[in-house]
Amino acid sequence: MPHGVGVMGAGPGVAALHLPTVARLADDFRVVHVTDAGSGRAASLAARTGARSSAGIEELLADPAVEVVAICSPPAEHDEQILASVAAGKRAILCEKPIATTIAGAEGAIDACRRAGVALVVGTNHYYDPAWGRARHHLSTSGGPVVSISVTLALPPNGRYHDVVTEAFEPSPGRPPADLTNPVIAAGVVRALLTGLAIHDIPLVRDLAPQFERVVFARALAPVGYAVGYIASGVPVQLTTVMRPDGADALWRLTVTTDRDRLDVTFPPAFVHAGSAAVRLRAVDGRDTNYPREESDGYVAEWRALAELLESGEPVEYEELLDDVRYALRLADEASRLVEASA
Repeated sequence: MPHGVGVMGAGPGVAALHLPTVARLADDFRVVHVTDAGSGRAASLAARTGARSSAGIEELLADPAVEVVAICSPPAEHDEQILASVAAGKRAILCEKPIATTIAGAEGAIDACRRAGVALVVGTNHYYDPAWGRARHHLSTSGGPVVSISVTLALPPNGRYHDVVTEAFEPSPGRPPADLTNPVIAAGVVRALLTGLAIHDIPLVRDLAPQFERVVFARALAPVGYAVGYIASGVPVQLTTVMRPDGADALWRLTVTTDRDRLDVTFPPAFVHAGSAAVRLRAVDGRDTNYPREESDGYVAEWRALAELLESGEPVEYEELLDDVRYALRLADEASRLVEASA
């Protein structure tokens, strides 16, 4: 029998990503309950799968049909909802990133899962993308040390890929754009975007440069974005993101340069199922290799990883999950402090 899934949250990520993904894995999972925070959206989403709906998390956690909890709520609620799910005796959790907005919150959530033996997967879909596994294999076998890493992200909120992108990033009617000349606001924007967008790729960067050292520069970009540079394991890392209402096609690319070649991993735009990332290898001798994309994507892979944990009973790498969030939050905190101090 498939495991019953209860979904906390009824936003665009649930509608466009998680519900379709679970539907593709019908042998392993079935959505049985969807809850929202009072928006009323849970009812229409639950109707797509014949699931129950409710407002607030209490009914979902009391539902005996729910074995697995998918936490897709705002990040500030994640650690408390992990604790509540563990206390309710749920077997497994898939939590959107980050698992907490503070290191103390992350440590408490991880400790609770470890003590109860609850399987935990964090929804880092780029890390689970099969193309990243291919790229990582090349980097580990090519013999060339990593010289630099960059992540470039351009999101055009024009509805080209999904209407929810427009809803997510256009200011509300009558609400002015963030005043980036105010250092406190600029610092808050940088921290929010690092923990909300850069968090997709920080586990990949940490895979290659695990020891965070220091932030070199950080600033907010108008109308919404950031440019951050830091050093990790002696490697310079640059993170650049900009969102423009009239922007060009979306670009989400991680570039790794070694002393022998350049590797580009270009991920599909957000809110679509378009298969794996594209991998392009450009060698110093001029050879240009493009690896074929796969039909499967990181969203499917992360749910399959949860299914394997449930079936095999293998131990969860709790410390790796904790190190990911420590790295990300330290980066976000130092970058936001630098933005505020510089301004």
